[in-house]
Amino acid sequence: MLVHDKYRICGLQSQELNACMSIQRVNVLGVGVSAITMPLAVETIEKWIIQRQREYVCVTNVHLIMECQRDEKLRQIHNRAGMVTPDGMPLVWLSHLNGFRQVERVYGPDLLLAFCARSATQGYRHYFYGGAEGVPQLLVKRLTQRFPGLEIAGMFSPPFTPLSPREDAQIVDMINQTQPDVVWVGLGAPKQERWMAAHLGRIQAPVMIGVGAAFDFHSGLKPQAPYWMQRHGLEWVFRLANEPQRLWRRYLIYNPLFIFLVLQQFMGLRRYKIHSV
Repeated sequence: MLVHDKYRICGLQSQELNACMSIQRVNVLGVGVSAITMPLAVETIEKWIIQRQREYVCVTNVHLIMECQRDEKLRQIHNRAGMVTPDGMPLVWLSHLNGFRQVERVYGPDLLLAFCARSATQGYRHYFYGGAEGVPQLLVKRLTQRFPGLEIAGMFSPPFTPLSPREDAQIVDMINQTQPDVVWVGLGAPKQERWMAAHLGRIQAPVMIGVGAAFDFHSGLKPQAPYWMQRHGLEWVFRLANEPQRLWRRYLIYNPLFIFLVLQQFMGLRRYKIHSV
């Protein structure tokens, strides 16, 4: 069996704000994946906002787990995150195998919609950082049409070239001046995970969430896989068919290697520890 590490966070529903529940993490090749559901993810983010607790969320799939095998700093970034959601069905299935039958997929694009729905009635302010030029504007237009009352603090599409320290500081000041409650980061993985970790404490918003392709999906620029393919772990087939040149290595090399390594871990042939320092 995989190793589980316990984390304490507070829920918001059912009892008092201060009533706490234990959320465990499943050790997947040394990355602690939160054993959560979509409602619990939304409640946790809302708790951080109410308590002004600064955290970031990694929305993680097989690709990122495998990137962490090559990059120790990236693995530490994941394990320091306030929450690491199981974005892909393989991570959900591994959670089920380890006794967490309640775990469900917390997919980045779905998490964005779920929290926007909660925010439309609670008044939380959103900032959208990432995407190509014009994408954040199109995304915000669609979201505000779908969720009347959604409060938008701001949006910005950063250049693809590396930023100088001065440029980065200007962007941080620009975001902070809008006083958002949550900053959605759509820089693509693993760039967005590194950006969130580097800016924790500098960005004054309580929560940063890396959602990658959600910007393109919800702005209508890229198609999403049908729901039945998502539920059965076949989304990779749809995405590979749509972007073969960009994604072939990710799916045709990483996926088989992931299965091989997980089998070794499951049989005790390899051991991994979850640590963040």
